[in-house]
Amino acid sequence: MAESQAVRRGESVDAEEVFDTLSSQRRRFTIHALEREGPMEIGELARTVAAWEYQKDAEAVSSAERRRVYNSLQQVHLPKMDEKGLLDYDADSGVVSPTDSLSQLRLYLEVVPGNDIPWSRFYLLLGSFGLLFAATTALNVPPFGAVPDAVGALAT
Repeated sequence: MAESQAVRRGESVDAEEVFDTLSSQRRRFTIHALEREGPMEIGELARTVAAWEYQKDAEAVSSAERRRVYNSLQQVHLPKMDEKGLLDYDADSGVVSPTDSLSQLRLYLEVVPGNDIPWSRFYLLLGSFGLLFAATTALNVPPFGAVPDAVGALAT
């Protein structure tokens, strides 16, 4: 209890809690929905999360699909995230609101977006290009042969 109160005051979220929270796709979708829309009623949140899960428009989500998501949010995910201080869940009114601590999870969600390359691959390609440039300069391969060896070595 003291730990979640510390999180509500804006202190850092424990890394173990972050990874536990982000291990569930439903909780990740909940984070995205709350960041995008702000406070939401649990029924609206369930419809939004179900639409993303089932890759449909919100209007096309069946009542059974929405109910499945609603029940798991209500019984498991929202109380867990509320306990950690990542959101405020009022079970009586059914309103879910983001806290300041929820924004701390954004860093972990944006490490490598889907269409970007990881830094390790970037540095591997950069190093390979540098090695190729140095080799072609040292071997006097045209047009790199015109570059003095010292300049070629410094450029890599």
